[in-house]
Parts: sequence; C-alpha cells; structure tokens
Amino acid sequence: MTGDTTSRNPLLEPSDLDHELPDFRAIALSDLVPTFRTGVVDHRAEIAAIVANPQEPTWENTMEPLEASGQLLDRVLAIVFNYAGTDATDEVVAVEETVAPELAEHVSAVNMDAGLFARVNALSARSQLPEGSEDEALLTHWLRRFRRGGAALDDAGRTELATIDARLAELSTRFGRNLVAATDAGAVLFTDEDDLAGLSPAHRRRLAADAAETGQDGWLVRLGLPSVQPVIEELDDPAARTRVTEASRARGRGTNDEVVLEIVRLRARRAELLGYPNHAEFVAEEETAGSLAAVDDLLGTLTPAAVANAAGEYKLALDKSGAGDPLTESDWPYWAAKLRAEELDVDEAEMKKYFPLERVLRDGAFFAAQRLYGITVAPREDLVGYHPDVRVWEVREEEAAGGQAIGLILTDMYARPTKRGEAWMSSFVDQNNLLGQTPVVVNVLNIAKPAEGEAGGEALLSIDEVMTVFHEFGHALHGLLSDVRYPSLSGTNVPRDFVEFPSQINENWALEPAVLANYARHVETGEPLPQEMVDAVRRQAAWGQGFSTSEYLAACWLDLAWHRLTPAQAAAVTDVASFEQDALEAAGFGAVGGGADAPALAPRYSSTYFNHIFAGGYSADYWSYLWAEVLDADGFEGFVDTDAAGRDGVDPDDVRFAGDRFRRMVLSRGATIDYDDAFWMFRGKQRSVEPLLRRRGLAGAADSAG
Repeated sequence: MTGDTTSRNPLLEPSDLDHELPDFRAIALSDLVPTFRTGVVDHRAEIAAIVANPQEPTWENTMEPLEASGQLLDRVLAIVFNYAGTDATDEVVAVEETVAPELAEHVSAVNMDAGLFARVNALSARSQLPEGSEDEALLTHWLRRFRRGGAALDDAGRTELATIDARLAELSTRFGRNLVAATDAGAVLFTDEDDLAGLSPAHRRRLAADAAETGQDGWLVRLGLPSVQPVIEELDDPAARTRVTEASRARGRGTNDEVVLEIVRLRARRAELLGYPNHAEFVAEEETAGSLAAVDDLLGTLTPAAVANAAGEYKLALDKSGAGDPLTESDWPYWAAKLRAEELDVDEAEMKKYFPLERVLRDGAFFAAQRLYGITVAPREDLVGYHPDVRVWEVREEEAAGGQAIGLILTDMYARPTKRGEAWMSSFVDQNNLLGQTPVVVNVLNIAKPAEGEAGGEALLSIDEVMTVFHEFGHALHGLLSDVRYPSLSGTNVPRDFVEFPSQINENWALEPAVLANYARHVETGEPLPQEMVDAVRRQAAWGQGFSTSEYLAACWLDLAWHRLTPAQAAAVTDVASFEQDALEAAGFGAVGGGADAPALAPRYSSTYFNHIFAGGYSADYWSYLWAEVLDADGFEGFVDTDAAGRDGVDPDDVRFAGDRFRRMVLSRGATIDYDDAFWMFRGKQRSVEPLLRRRGLAGAADSAG
C-alpha cells in the first residue's frame, strides 16, 4: 500500500491495467488525501459546468455529464474505503478520518445544489421517457436523491442538514475505528494449555500462531463480530468459555456508548428535518418493503415462532448438560454443539477436511456460476492486489458465447488484526456502458489463516464459512454480470432488502448435489464427501434454526428500536445497555434476549459492536437480510420448478435455462427494474413467506403462535 512515492500519482488518470484495476504497487498512502481533495475540486467544477450551461436542459447536456462526473473522486474513494476495511493501520485510519467529513460535506453540497436540482427537475416536468426504461430509472433516482438530500429545504435547513451529515460521517468512522481497536484488544490470551481442552491440535496451532504474531506466548483467540464466538462450542472449560464470551460482549463499552447515542440523536433530527417521523421510516421508504408496517408484519410473524423453537432447543441443551442451573450465554452454544454432534453423528473437525478453501472457491462457487451463467473464472497471476493475501481473477464468458472478458474479482480471504471482522463485497470499478467500464469487484472474508504445515498450508472451512464464500460471491456476481448504461444504477446499487437477494440465493448452490460433489473432497486423499456426511451437512444446515433466527431477529428489533426514536425520545436516552435491555424485552426476547424459557440468548450484535447499523450502510435496515431471504427461499424454487421457469417438461436439472433467466431479469439489470415485477417475471408469481417458514422449520410454530 505504500507504493513508489517517487512516481507520478497513478490515481490521477484511469489505470491502464486491464479493466482499470488500480495499480496498487504504485499507490502511496500519502497521496490519498491530496488526491481526494483534487477529486472534490474536479467534481465541483464538473457540476458547476452543468449548471452554468446556458442551453435548455436536455438529457445529453445534463443527465449524461452528471453521471460521467466525479471519476477521479470515485477512484480514490474506492481505495480509501477498501483500505479502511481491510488494513486499518493508524495511517489508514487517519486518512479515513480526514476524508469522511469532507466527503459528507461535498455530497451534501451536490444534493442541495439548487441549480443542478432545477435542471434535473425541469427534465422531469416535461419528461416523455419510456416507462420502465433506464433513463426513467435514472431520473427517478436523482430526483429522489435530491429530495432526500435536502434540496427542497430552506437555507437554514440545508445548513443544518449539511452539518448533521458531516458529523454523522465523523461518528460512523469513529465507531468503526473504536470497534476495530476494541476487537483487537479484546482478543483472549490463554497461557495454560489445559484451558484449551476440547480444541483440536490443528486449532491450537492456529491460536499459538496468532499469539506469536503479536509477540505473545500462549494461545490467542481473536474475536469475530457476532456475539457468539465459534470457539466456545469447543472449549470444555466453562471458565474459558466465559472469558471469551465476556470479551466479546464487552467490545465498545466505554468507547462507543456516547458515539451510539449521538448518532441516534442526529439521525432522528435529520429525519425530522426532511419530513419523516423517524429515521426508520426514512430508510424504509427506499426499500422494496415500502413501509415499516410491512417490516413489522414480517418480523412479527416470525418472532413468536422463532422464540418458541429457541426455547425448545434451549431445553434440549439444558437436558444434555445435566446441569441443575440455567445455562449461561457461553454454555448454551457449547451444549447445543455437543447435542448436534451426537444427533448428526459426525466429527466436525473431520468434516472440515472436505472443505479446503481453494476447492470451495474454484470447484464450488466458480463452478456453480459456470453451470448457471456460462462464465469462467481464472487466476490472473500477472495482476497484483492491495495485499499479499489478495488474489486477482478474471471473469469471462464461455468460449461458446464468445469468450470475452467481463471483469475482475479480487479475493481477500484471510483474517488479520487490521481487517474489519466480517465479510463483504465492494468494488473498485462499477460496470457501466456510458463510459465503457467493466467491473472490478472484491470479496473480503475473515477465515483463519492456517498454521504453517497444516493441511498443506490451506484453510479448512466450516459449513458456515462455505456458505459465506457462496454468499459473498453471489454479491460479486451481481456486480460482475451487471449490464446497464449508468453508473448510479449499476450492479449492487439497489435497495438493501433486494441487494441480499442474489447473494442469499447463491448460497443454495453450496449444497446442491452436482455442485457439492464437485468440490467437497478430502484435502489429503481427494476422496469425495461420504454420503453419510452429505446427509449430515444437509441436516446441519437446518439445525438450531430457533436460536439462529431468534438472535438475528433480536438484532433487527434492536436496530429498529434505536431508529424509531423521535428527537425528543432520543435525547432522553442516556444509557445504552438499559435501552437495549428494554428494547429486547418489548420485542419479546426478555432481559438478556431470550425470556424466561431461553434466558441465555443474546442478540447477534449488541449496540456498541453493531457495525452494520452504526458504521455500515444498514441503519434501520438490518431486517433487509430477512426480507431478501423471503425472496431467496421462494425464488430458488424458480431454478427447479419447471412451471415457474416457463417451460413445461424441462428437465429440473437444466439449471442453465433458469440461470440465464435470472441473469437477464435480475443480475444484469441493477437498479433499472421494478423489483416486484422482476421477481414476478422470474418466479411466475408474487413472493410468499411460506417457503422461508418451511426452510427455517418455523411453519408449525408460526401456526401455533398465530
């Protein structure tokens, strides 16, 4: 990332590498802030030129130059925010903290530019654009952006809104920085190997390597973002499990409490200023759900059923433990894992040997995409990523379809102390036909790097990690297979409750028989996954849905509780922990997230480490994963239901036909479509929640709860 500081700044012009891949070897961190500021100046000049045009507004002199503007700014921001997530060193954090408020100020200025708004609005007043066209979608996008960005406010309102936006940018950056630091500092060091009873030798070696990397003797357990840390399922010592759980749950306390409160207050005031009752209503307006009432209906349908199932799972875990006292937050996952291993009759450490990372990626996710969409993915060893762990791959159409290059995907799979502890997809270049740009996307995960000499140096994945690989590659496909004219409408630039639809539907292919058989092979012998393990994997996918659904729903309700507050209500909240407890009780989860029947259930994320909503893009929107899963559970049947595919008598295994339809109707269309219509055209009917209830084992419980 330091680059060659003696050479010319490579970000000032589009990269001459294939697909405009940034030349990471030449990029210097010291250039980022000056280049960002140059990008802002350039973008302001481009906007000013559009506004100053003396000719009557036309599509060609207003909308197209508006979409083409800001290229330098986009290039440098893609670098800044990628580095901030993947390698948040002190120098990178300083860059982000400088850029974030200045960017917010600039974006506010564009959104509130009266002259620009007037030109776009004039086009709307006399628009005769074809209904359903990309041009109509783009005009709608910009008019909504102006309205929600404060263009219609008076001078005082615009000034206040710009101040709020800049401050929120600062606070979100601070929240993320605090969380990275707290997560790193919260890593639990064990110095007595007896504390590690239950862990495999390979797992112990990884923990020892992590400790050595930080200059410590012992075994270091690094923390992931969710409340429940996977390692507690294996640690036999209750005290060791408690140490890890307490470290996980303590993150951000004392550093992020006041940040949370100020963010919530500012979001509430911002919504009020723009004419919305609260921030949650402001967010819901842009989503395919359309309203909070629709969201409440979905969450309200699932919550009683999920909590009832969780209570049953808790009772089984309690019985398995033989304990007379209630299970603690760290005990329940441990005993549930014991019960799962017993009932599924499978050694999970042995099962992981059938899921080496390279096979999962190449022979799993990439293979499934070839079957579905007729594309190939091959390494580009001549191209360099932004970190030694990053690999660059080129995506092409199959030879039969012309073999042309579509774009690039970078894979950044391994955890490191300076990387944000979750998984995501982002892009360096968005596909668009206006400028003739092909996509460059990145998938970021946090898989533990194998210790030297372990399994040939290759990471072995859990089923959850396999699903994450497929999930994030589903996002990547959404960006890679985009085929639209305008950058603002490209790829994943769609509502949050729709952006997760392609990623979640892609998870289904991980366990599809033909795909599973192609990649699930023993890392040492190459033998395929035995049928009894295949059956166990499928049963495991449905295991513990009461717990997993409930911890997710608890986080959804917590998110909405914060963002339903009016300014006066937000001002009255002074204690984050008390508010969280009250919100969970009100939603039906009890004092610690599970109620009397399941007292050990915590929300997936507590407020002070809820990165999605306080430093990510999911504020008042964490429920969007569930909304997308409704689409996914129902929509996946369109790949195997011949009636839904629109061709009677087609072999259900002919997934290419359905894949082509999904590519044309969803993946390629970005934000140019009516999302309900797109689903209907692909599926042949409107969405239903019933397939989701069946998938999560909640159908009967939902009927009982109802």
